[in-house]
Amino acid sequence: QVQLVESGGGLVQAGGSLRLSCVASGSIFSINAMGWYRQAPGKQRELVAIIISGGSSANYADSVKGRFTISRGNAKNTVYLQMNSLKPEDTADYYCRITTYVNAYWGQGTQVTVSS
Repeated sequence: QVQLVESGGGLVQAGGSLRLSCVASGSIFSINAMGWYRQAPGKQRELVAIIISGGSSANYADSVKGRFTISRGNAKNTVYLQMNSLKPEDTADYYCRITTYVNAYWGQGTQVTVSS
């Protein structure tokens, strides 16, 4: 059974940094994308960053471009989100998602709170 576990969230002041990690356990074959999403209170879940198979292509939400960096770990079942210059509007629950050609898996989320 596949399980995704996120970590690295927390409370940080505006301008600070956090690094989120997502580790997938179990057997996942033919990963085609790994991404981070977030959901703020009262808002819909939105895509933050996604890295396409092979790790050579990444896309970001306009709101985080230049501040966040998604990367894939040496262990191919891991993905990171480096978040710099955090803003209060980045406050949300952050979720990892891994998709294959037949399945999509979500983590349980990690909370990020940015104080002003």
